[in-house]
This record gives sequence, structure tokens and C-alpha cells, in this order.
Amino acid sequence: MKTINDKFQQILSSVPQDIITEIDLSFAIATEIEFLMRKRGLTKKQFADALGKRPSEITKWLSGQHNFTIRTIAMLSNFFGTPIIRTETRTYTFSEDENTTMVAENSSLMKDTEKISLE
Repeated sequence: MKTINDKFQQILSSVPQDIITEIDLSFAIATEIEFLMRKRGLTKKQFADALGKRPSEITKWLSGQHNFTIRTIAMLSNFFGTPIIRTETRTYTFSEDENTTMVAENSSLMKDTEKISLE
């Protein structure tokens, strides 16, 4: 006899991994924003007023169902004075041929550096 958990696992297994990752990231961003709001002692209304937004928009952000733009994430990171999303610093070395090597470094919000050679 199937249990509710078995049925749930069956349904979950049919969801594409990119959708699961998207949902995980959405909730991680919402959780980070709520944590930073509470750390500052801000209510939804106070936070909304400080950003020039409606409280209903903040509620949507905190629900984990908002599709944030990079611009909004940058604005929130500046507002709180800390990154909402953290990325690793990496230095990439691309060898196009024996005589040409290009080195690129992504901008970073973290301190770890890892050199990667792509051939």
C-alpha cells in the first residue's frame, strides 16, 4: 500500500532538476532577505518604506515566489551592506593555441580563489 510520502516522492521525481534548483535558490534568497530584515529590526512596512516599495511587494519577495532581477539583488545588497548572493572568485586561463593565453578573473563577493585551466 502506497503512503502519502511514496506518492509525494513519485511526484517530486518527475520535477526537472533545474526547476528544483530554481525553487531552492528562490527560497534561499527570500530567507536571506528576511534574516537581514530581522537583524536590522525592520518590519515589512519599515523595509518597504525604506525602499520605496509597497508592503505587498515585500510579502511577495519573502514568499520565495518572486523572480528577482540582478538589479534588485544589487540594490538589496547595497541596502543591507552585505551580499544577498555570494559567488566564488575564480581565475580562468584559456589557451587558444600555443602562443595565445587569456587570463580572466570574475568579480567576486567572496575571498577564495581557485585557478582553473580549461583546455
